[in-house]
Amino acid sequence: MAQTPEHHPGVSYVMPVLNEVAYIEAAVASIFAQRYDGPVEVLLALGPSTDGTPEVVAGLVARDPRIRVIDNPGMDIPIGLNLAIAAASHPVIVRVDAHTELGEGYTARAVETLARTGAASVGGVMAAAGRPGVQAAVAHAYNSRFGLGGGSYHSEQAKEGPAESAYLGVMDTALLRSIGGYDETLRRGEDWELNFRLRQAGHVVWLDPALRVKYWPRSSWGALGRQFWATGVWRGELVRRLGARNSLRYFAPPALVVDLALCAVLTPLLATGLIGGWIAWVLALAYLGPIAYLALLVVAAATSTGSLADRIRFALVLAVMHLSWGLGFLVGATRGARDAVDTSRTES
Repeated sequence: MAQTPEHHPGVSYVMPVLNEVAYIEAAVASIFAQRYDGPVEVLLALGPSTDGTPEVVAGLVARDPRIRVIDNPGMDIPIGLNLAIAAASHPVIVRVDAHTELGEGYTARAVETLARTGAASVGGVMAAAGRPGVQAAVAHAYNSRFGLGGGSYHSEQAKEGPAESAYLGVMDTALLRSIGGYDETLRRGEDWELNFRLRQAGHVVWLDPALRVKYWPRSSWGALGRQFWATGVWRGELVRRLGARNSLRYFAPPALVVDLALCAVLTPLLATGLIGGWIAWVLALAYLGPIAYLALLVVAAATSTGSLADRIRFALVLAVMHLSWGLGFLVGATRGARDAVDTSRTES
């Protein structure tokens, strides 16, 4: 998208919102704190929330005419995003989530990077933050090399350049519409799939680590498990559709789950002598996986910061994330996500 330093194209911020009463005001405030010189609008794709979010959104709309509400009765994130994109008035789309807060200068830098690189999609670094307790441990896991498997946008040491995917994403509106927007058959993984199609079409996806977004992760054990289960299910669905074109790092958690299940089956057979001899010794190698993973958790806790309780909580968060994701992946890959129990529809 051609741009001169004096030109500041209009920006449409699109945000799916469902049951986000605790976060929506801060997310919108971070948008209006951007000090971007071009015209802006905020399109909130509002699902049928039950926690008071609609009332908060109504107050935001009453205070600022640049905010518009787009009804998203089906709740699914890709559908809401596409409805907002279809209603957008400006040539640049900035995706924002209700659990996020844009860093200072995010919009101006992202628009400049979009023009400078000629990329189709530009993203930055997710900087997870959390209040003391479970949420702080989850945020630590998001930011840790032990947590989410090496995605470049989780690393503060990431280098600027072409990337596999873009966190959230700043995109040319016309190009986004031309490829059909987000895949509405997905409920999770829609960003990765969109960027995959852009790369397949010959476009560049770009990571600019100067772009920072504060992300507030889930704050309870149940919400964390449900989130990673659902995310794993939909990654498994993407593997069903795209096969080997998924990165190998996505297969580590499900491999661990399979190994743990195998060990659970083998333990009584080996302990009672039903399987013996050299076969037993070969099969016992399956225990190396869980032992290595337990060692990883110990190392992660030992090299972490905070009290003993904080370190233990951090290790438990890692286990919940990995095992929930891995189990969900196996369900999605074998049964398909639409046939699996998907709990992702209660929060954006």
